[in-house]
Amino acid sequence: VQLVESGGGLVQPGGSLRLSCSASGFTFSIQPMRWFRQAPGKAREWVATITSSSSTTYYADSVKGRFSISRDNARNTLYLQMNSLKSEDTAVYYCNALESYWGQGTQVTVSS
Repeated sequence: VQLVESGGGLVQPGGSLRLSCSASGFTFSIQPMRWFRQAPGKAREWVATITSSSSTTYYADSVKGRFSISRDNARNTLYLQMNSLKSEDTAVYYCNALESYWGQGTQVTVSS
Protein backbone atom coordinates (compact mmCIF):
# COMPACT_ATOMS: atom_id res chain seq x y z
CA VAL A 1 0.00 0.00 0.00
CA GLN A 2 1.31 3.44 -0.91
CA LEU A 3 -0.30 6.79 -0.21
CA VAL A 4 1.27 10.00 -1.46
CA GLU A 5 -0.16 13.35 -0.41
CA SER A 6 0.47 16.61 -2.24
CA GLY A 7 -0.91 20.11 -2.54
CA GLY A 8 0.07 21.61 0.79
CA GLY A 9 1.71 24.99 1.17
CA LEU A 10 1.54 28.42 2.73
CA VAL A 11 -1.77 30.28 2.42
CA GLN A 12 -3.22 33.40 3.99
CA PRO A 13 -6.20 33.21 6.35
CA GLY A 14 -9.39 32.97 4.32
CA GLY A 15 -7.61 31.31 1.44
CA SER A 16 -8.06 27.89 -0.14
CA LEU A 17 -6.00 24.81 -0.89
CA ARG A 18 -6.75 21.49 -2.52
CA LEU A 19 -4.90 18.45 -1.23
CA SER A 20 -4.53 15.24 -3.20
CA CYS A 21 -3.68 11.71 -2.13
CA SER A 22 -2.57 9.25 -4.78
CA ALA A 23 -3.19 5.65 -3.73
CA SER A 24 -1.79 2.34 -4.94
CA GLY A 25 -1.31 -1.23 -3.79
CA PHE A 26 -4.91 -1.95 -2.87
CA THR A 27 -8.36 -1.78 -4.44
CA PHE A 28 -8.99 1.90 -3.89
CA SER A 29 -12.50 1.90 -5.32
CA ILE A 30 -13.97 -0.35 -2.64
CA GLN A 31 -12.42 1.25 0.43
CA PRO A 32 -13.58 4.22 2.48
CA MET A 33 -10.87 6.85 2.78
CA ARG A 34 -10.04 9.37 5.45
CA TRP A 35 -8.08 12.57 6.00
CA PHE A 36 -6.39 13.30 9.31
CA ARG A 37 -4.19 16.14 10.47
CA GLN A 38 -1.61 16.76 13.16
CA ALA A 39 -0.76 20.20 14.45
CA PRO A 40 2.53 20.89 16.24
CA GLY A 41 2.44 19.52 19.77
CA LYS A 42 -0.97 17.95 19.31
CA ALA A 43 -2.32 14.48 18.67
CA ARG A 44 -3.34 13.44 15.19
CA GLU A 45 -7.03 14.18 14.65
CA TRP A 46 -9.58 12.92 12.19
CA VAL A 47 -10.79 15.46 9.62
CA ALA A 48 -13.09 13.73 7.14
CA THR A 49 -14.23 10.39 5.73
CA ILE A 50 -15.71 9.42 2.39
CA THR A 51 -17.35 6.11 1.54
CA SER A 52 -16.16 4.01 -1.39
CA SER A 53 -18.87 5.24 -3.76
CA SER A 54 -18.73 8.83 -2.52
CA SER A 55 -22.34 8.47 -1.42
CA THR A 56 -21.65 9.67 2.12
CA THR A 57 -19.15 12.02 3.67
CA TYR A 58 -18.43 12.85 7.29
CA TYR A 59 -16.60 15.83 8.77
CA ALA A 60 -15.16 16.92 12.06
CA ASP A 61 -17.12 19.82 13.51
CA SER A 62 -14.06 22.03 13.25
CA VAL A 63 -14.03 21.82 9.42
CA LYS A 64 -17.70 21.27 8.58
CA GLY A 65 -18.91 23.75 5.99
CA ARG A 66 -15.37 24.74 4.99
CA PHE A 67 -13.74 21.50 3.84
CA SER A 68 -14.96 19.04 1.22
CA ILE A 69 -13.68 15.49 0.76
CA SER A 70 -14.01 13.80 -2.62
CA ARG A 71 -12.47 11.00 -4.66
CA ASP A 72 -11.88 9.86 -8.20
CA ASN A 73 -11.94 6.08 -8.26
CA ALA A 74 -10.79 5.98 -11.88
CA ARG A 75 -7.61 7.84 -10.88
CA ASN A 76 -7.18 6.21 -7.44
CA THR A 77 -7.04 9.67 -5.96
CA LEU A 78 -8.52 11.24 -2.85
CA TYR A 79 -8.99 15.00 -2.47
CA LEU A 80 -9.58 17.53 0.27
CA GLN A 81 -10.79 20.96 -0.79
CA MET A 82 -10.12 23.41 2.01
CA ASN A 83 -11.78 26.83 1.94
CA SER A 84 -11.94 29.72 4.40
CA LEU A 85 -8.73 28.50 6.00
CA LYS A 86 -7.88 29.58 9.52
CA SER A 87 -4.61 29.66 11.42
CA GLU A 88 -5.83 26.73 13.50
CA ASP A 89 -5.94 24.61 10.33
CA THR A 90 -2.14 24.69 10.25
CA ALA A 91 -1.00 21.07 10.43
CA VAL A 92 0.46 18.17 8.52
CA TYR A 93 -2.36 16.51 6.62
CA TYR A 94 -2.41 12.75 6.08
CA CYS A 95 -4.60 10.43 4.08
CA ASN A 96 -5.48 7.09 5.60
CA ALA A 97 -6.54 3.80 4.08
CA LEU A 98 -7.54 0.48 5.57
CA GLU A 99 -7.18 2.10 9.02
CA SER A 100 -3.50 1.20 9.21
CA TYR A 101 -1.86 2.84 6.22
CA TRP A 102 -0.68 6.44 6.11
CA GLY A 103 1.03 8.70 3.63
CA GLN A 104 4.03 10.85 4.46
CA GLY A 105 1.84 13.88 4.95
CA THR A 106 1.72 17.34 3.39
CA GLN A 107 2.27 20.54 5.36
CA VAL A 108 -0.44 23.18 5.38
CA THR A 109 0.46 26.51 6.94
CA VAL A 110 -2.14 29.25 7.29
CA SER A 111 -0.50 32.54 8.12
CA SER A 112 -0.44 36.16 7.05
